[in-house]
Amino acid sequence: MIADLFNSTAIPVLEQVVNFAQTRHQILAGNLANLDTPGYRTRDLSTEKFEASLRQAIQARDQGKVRSLGSPAAQLNPFTSVRNNLESIVRHDDANVGLEQQIMEIAKNQMQHDLAMTMMNNQLQLLGAAISERA
Repeated sequence: MIADLFNSTAIPVLEQVVNFAQTRHQILAGNLANLDTPGYRTRDLSTEKFEASLRQAIQARDQGKVRSLGSPAAQLNPFTSVRNNLESIVRHDDANVGLEQQIMEIAKNQMQHDLAMTMMNNQLQLLGAAISERA
């Protein structure tokens, strides 16, 4: 009963967003760490694939095909699709790490993480108020 109440909120979805943002942050930080490494190619997680997987999982949950979003490995697996990112300029040493681009991606990722954490905190406060029967 409580599990159904919990899974009917946005908390499981927000949990997936936070996990994705944390994993992506580690990869983007690795790109910055290798800024001066000759021949290094940037890596990133596909936000489009993650959003599509999350959308499918939400639809499956809402249609009753899945009771909850479950673990990321079982239901959503966007973390395995690390792809090469060739959008920045290739330098003379054959690396393609651009400082400004990586900082911008980290900032966008941080904002997404912070928003998800704020929303999750609000959802947990509402759930706590409902459980304790306070308005």
